[in-house]
Amino acid sequence: MLAAGRFGAAYYLAGYVVECALKACIARKTNQYDFPPRDGNKFYSHDLEDLAKRAGLELELGSLGVNWTIVKDWDENSRYETKPESKARDMLAAVGDPGGILECLRRFW
Repeated sequence: MLAAGRFGAAYYLAGYVVECALKACIARKTNQYDFPPRDGNKFYSHDLEDLAKRAGLELELGSLGVNWTIVKDWDENSRYETKPESKARDMLAAVGDPGGILECLRRFW
């Protein structure tokens, strides 16, 4: 998407990757047949900070400094927004670079 000049789509999809990864971390901590829990609607959230708390990973992600600062404000409505190339590149780097969000989450799913 980035190479095609679809900066908004690149930004949105990178955030969606983090959302899915956080939900995988939550699922990993859940016993078979227990998912979704009774308050399951809370787990259908798109709020990355809320999902990080539910996964018990807010400290780990917070320790990633600027990477988490860039990623945590993503929301599902970004798919309707135009993003500049710089925002898309920053998001992709925060998510995918060594020491980024995805590398951190991969240890917990």
